[in-house]
Formats: sequence, C-alpha cells, structure tokens
Amino acid sequence: VSTERDEPPDIDVDFEHERREEVIQYIYAKYGRDRSGITATHITYRAKSAFREVGKVMGLTEDTIQALSSAVAWRRSSSIDMDEDNIREVGLDPADPMLRLVLDLTQQIVGFPRHLSQHTGGFVITKGPLDTVVPIGNAAMQDRTVIEWDKNDLDALGILKVDVLSLGMLTCIRRAFDFIEQHHGRKLTLANIPQGDKETYDMLCAGDSVGVFQVESRAQMSMLPRLKPRTYYDLVIEVAIVRPGPIQGDMVHPYLRRRDGKEKVFYPSKDLKEVLHKTLGVPLFQEQAMKIAIVAAGFTPGEADGLRRAMATFRRNGTLPLYKERFIDGMITNGYELDFAEQCFKQIEGFSDYGFPESHAASFALLVYVSAWLKCHYPAAFSAAILNSQPMGFYKPAQLVRDARDHGVEVREPDVNDSAWDCTLETVAPPPVTGMTDLRPFQCPPAPQWRHEDDAKTVLRLGLRLIRGLREEEATVLVKTRARASTYRDISELQERTGLKRSALERLARADAFQSLGLDRRQALWAVKGLADAPALPLFQQLSSGDARPEPAVTLPKMQIGEQVIDDYLSIKLSLKAHPMALLRSRFDAEGVTPCVTLADIAVGNTVDVAGIVLIRQRPGSAKGITFITIEDETGVANLIIWPDRMENFRQVVLGGRLIGVRGQVQREGIVTHIVSETLVDYSHRLSYLTSGSVPVSDDKTVGRLFPTSRDFH
Repeated sequence: VSTERDEPPDIDVDFEHERREEVIQYIYAKYGRDRSGITATHITYRAKSAFREVGKVMGLTEDTIQALSSAVAWRRSSSIDMDEDNIREVGLDPADPMLRLVLDLTQQIVGFPRHLSQHTGGFVITKGPLDTVVPIGNAAMQDRTVIEWDKNDLDALGILKVDVLSLGMLTCIRRAFDFIEQHHGRKLTLANIPQGDKETYDMLCAGDSVGVFQVESRAQMSMLPRLKPRTYYDLVIEVAIVRPGPIQGDMVHPYLRRRDGKEKVFYPSKDLKEVLHKTLGVPLFQEQAMKIAIVAAGFTPGEADGLRRAMATFRRNGTLPLYKERFIDGMITNGYELDFAEQCFKQIEGFSDYGFPESHAASFALLVYVSAWLKCHYPAAFSAAILNSQPMGFYKPAQLVRDARDHGVEVREPDVNDSAWDCTLETVAPPPVTGMTDLRPFQCPPAPQWRHEDDAKTVLRLGLRLIRGLREEEATVLVKTRARASTYRDISELQERTGLKRSALERLARADAFQSLGLDRRQALWAVKGLADAPALPLFQQLSSGDARPEPAVTLPKMQIGEQVIDDYLSIKLSLKAHPMALLRSRFDAEGVTPCVTLADIAVGNTVDVAGIVLIRQRPGSAKGITFITIEDETGVANLIIWPDRMENFRQVVLGGRLIGVRGQVQREGIVTHIVSETLVDYSHRLSYLTSGSVPVSDDKTVGRLFPTSRDFH
C-alpha cells in the first residue's frame, strides 16, 4: 500500500464455485441492478476459432475445418504458422490455392475482436445510477446486468472493480466437512483443522497429492519431494515457486540448492537480508521484488508501485523495460555489483510472466494444507466430496476413484437402491486387507496407516450423477420415491412407481445400476427393452401386468470382462471391474513393455518401454517447447518428457493418441522418475481388443467416444 498510489485497490474474493451465483444475486439484491453490474471482456479470434469462421465462409467442409484446427493444436493461440509437413499430416494439400487463401485470411483476423462477453466475476458497484457512469445492458443470463467496458477501460478511468471469483476446492472442503460431521459427529472448520500434522506432511513429501489443491499437477508433484515441505510457510513457497515467474527468473534451483545445504545462503547486504531471509536470499514473491526496488535501487514507494503495475501489464503495455536503467543504476549507486543488479532485474522480468504475491500464496497454502489433511486422514469423505464438486482440478473421476482405492477406500458402483444423485458414504465394518487380484497383479491397497479409524468404517458409493445422460430431475424422482416407500424389487415396479421413461431406465441399465435387483447389465437391458413409455391402449388398460402373456424365458450370454469395461466407460466414464491396460497386459508383456509401478526400480539411464492411457498433456510456456505427458496403466502412472524435436517427429501421436507406447531413458531426481522419450507409438486401436464385437470400436472416432479425453494444458 502506497500513499502515492492513485488508483483503487485490486480486490479479489473467492467463494464456493457452486454458490457463486448466489453471491452475485446477493450483490444485485443489496445494491440494485441499477448500481451494480458485471464487467465485460473482449473475446478475440484465436487460431481455431478463426479457422472455423473463415472456413465456413469459404465453403470448406466440416472435416477439413477440423483437420486444420488439429494442425494448429498446441501452437500459440495468436499464430497459425504451420509447416507444410503439418498440413500434409492431416491429409490436406499445402499447395491448394483455396487452402492458402484460408490460411492468409485466418492470419489476418487472429486477434481481432469477435464478441463482447462477461468477465468471470468482475463487479462494478457505484453510489449513483450505474448508467450515469458506464454504458450498461442486460446480460444473456437471466437477472444479470453487464457493463460494456472491460477491466482495462476501468483501470484507465480509475473505477473500482471487485472480483467475485469461485474455487471448486472451497466447495469440496465444505462437502467433506459435512460428510465428517454427518457420519462421525466431528465438526471441522478451516480454523480448527489440527495444524502441523506430521502425517499430512509425510504424504506431501512423497508427492502423493492427487486432488490436493494447487499441488496436484505434474510439476508440483515433482517439486514436493524436492522441497520437502514441513511447515505452513513451506507450503506458501511451494504454491509460489512452480510459476512462470520464478522459473523464468532462474529462482527455483538456487532456492532448492540452498534449502538442501548444497549452496551457501548469501545476502549481498544487511538491508536485503531483511527482505529475503524467509526465502534464503532468493526473491520468490512479488512483494519482495518491490522491496528490493526500494531498499537496493532507491525507488520511492510510488515508483515501486509503478514497477508493480508494469510487471502486471508487461505483456499488454510493455512498460517494464522503462524501469531497467533506473533500477540497475540505483543498485550500482548503492554499492551493488552490475552482475547482481542485472540478475535481480531479470528475476523481476520473470515476475511479469505470472509471479505470486506472498499474501495470495499464503491464502492458497491454507487450502493446500486443509485438503491434504482431509485426503490423508479422511480419504473416503474427501473422495466423495471432490467427486461431487466436479468439474474441477487436474484429474477426471476415473483417476480420482482410482486414487481413493489406492488409499484403501472401498468404492461401490451406482445402484438404484443405494445411490443418491451425489456420491455418498455408507457405514460398514472395515474390510480385511486382501491380497493382490488377477486383474491388478502389481497393486494392493496400502495399509491405511494414516486413515482415521472412523473413515475406515465407511465406503464410497458412487452417485447417479456419474451416469452419462441421466438428468438430475430423473435421479431425484427415483431417490424420493424409494425413500417414501421401500426399495425397488424389479424394473417394471420401479417404472410404475417412478414414471421414468424407458430412455432413463436404459441409461441406468447401461451403467449396471440394477445389481441390487439381481440383474447384471445385459439382463437389465433386456428387461428394459420390454417396457413401454406410452400407456396401454384402452382395450388393455384393465389388464394388470400379471394378466399379460408372460415372455418366454431366455438365457442371455454372459458379458465378457472387456465388454463390461467398455460399457462402464460408455456409461460412467470409469470402471471398478478392471483397468483397460490390465486386459491388454499379456500382449504388452510379450512385447517387453514394463509396468509403470516397476519404473522406480530401474536404474537411471536405462532404456525402457512403457505404455498407458494418456491422462494429461502439458506444454507450459516456461518449458521452452518441452511437452509433458502423464500416462496410466493398471499399476500406476508414468511421467514422460518430450523434447521439441521428438514432438515434431511424433506430433500426431503426442497430440492424438489415447493409448500410447513410449521408449525412452529413465531419469530420476530424488524419488521422482521421468522417462525422456525417444520414440512414441499410437496403440489406441488396441482398445478395440477389449470387446468381442457387441460394441463396435473399429475406428478411431468410436474409440475416442468410449474413453474420456485427456486433460490438456498449453
């Protein structure tokens, strides 16, 4: 805070993502729609949207437009520069005059405004009528007012904006607290979670952080065992250090070396020691950059605030270099070496690519600790809560469920007699720890040494919300009808009591949700096909179901495990019966493919073959073109590193493969293992081997519909 600051403060408030609309409507009710409105944002053409618009105008087919879009995948959104080889890869002719014209026109409109939209949560609240200050209009969403200026316009005019933002993890934590209070009678809040829990930090130091707020990405999982957090402030640093600013400013490795005692902690002056002592002499936070400018370069607080604004708007306005000469000259005048001064400014330039304020990191670190504590001690409650809070985070329900099972949580499939809309907890006697199964030969749930004994008495029942195509209204009718009377005994009785249409019953049957009625998936589908949506004709309305001619008994062939897994993924996007890779393991074993779980035992530098379903693809802007992929088999996950030249050679596999194989060298730092990829192979077609033919999976598009896509970040 500076007395010379002549602009309103930046105010951000995060709420539960499921209740943000409630907060927005509260603001409208309190201040009135005539005095409050949401900020606008300008949506501009990016490469894919530009291709789509130009392609439609020029009469290209949908397939051609889709092919062009895939050819620019993972390039900078403002650029459509493509090699001719990339165009040929997608089956197009780079010499085609029409195609060249489309490329030229597309390049011209990239970055051009497309339409006006709503900001994610920026609110303007005024004393007097809003329309006397800014132009306003009704938003497309009901009961919303939107102003027609964006945040840059508001900054230029000095108008206060309050960001009403949302966090899925706040919803998840609240839901987990509710589960724990409901089932175990323990009332938890953000304030009374036990602090400094050794077991929670042990879990984080092992990189076991799937689902944990802010530290579940591949980069954070790799950093946790290296940083080895043991205190709350360690988590503050963990949140801030894996960001483009510290990475590009070359702050990460010096900090880790000093933390591990491999490099001496050095402070160029006593004044800078006061600024940097908490981060071992390495600036990691935005506030530290501003204090260095004041203490070492002689900036006034107002000049330091100008530097802060320049860091925040460097990409848009490019004003940061204007401070370089003043900064370096000031440090030299105060007795610092030129090399050190230039290094400090380089770090400040790194902050312009997204550096975290310490205050922001401290707030997030609290949620990191709370979510980690819940995962460590109440994995069933935490897993149910995070599944009910989807979509959020890095991982899809299949990976979250797998992680819960790996932590000793029993997970049960959706069922018409046991499931609610949301995932729930059921209280049971704790099951004995069993040995390995045939389908998961390399994995056995670990002893829940950190799990609270109360949580160990619960199992996770998947909710009807996971069933693809089933509407919440239909599930609500089913659950309320069941609660008013008794459990359902057969499918026809369920239809009579609930009035659900056959389409809804088919979705339930496809999800294998009639097991409590003694019916497997195929039997349930057969029974549903015999039902009718429309009421009987008048001639037959007096007949009861018992008076109708009984259908002859049939013996349906038993579904193979591969067919079951396929249908599971079709209906609920995961399977508790088997992992697809477990069913393909014999073929991969014959080819010498190593299970992911054994990678930790392979010596560094050895060449290894691995294969798995792609979970996540990442190409951070700070990674200099390196692509990171996480794949999963039935035993665990493997992290792949793909250098830019390998990316170009195997571009189609990297971008489009659902099931890929990789040959590469083992690389390890501490307990974190990576595979530096040399060659990649697309094995997506092998997913068709899971079925004997009842579900056609002969083409790539069908395979793509069966298995969820990866989460891609670039």
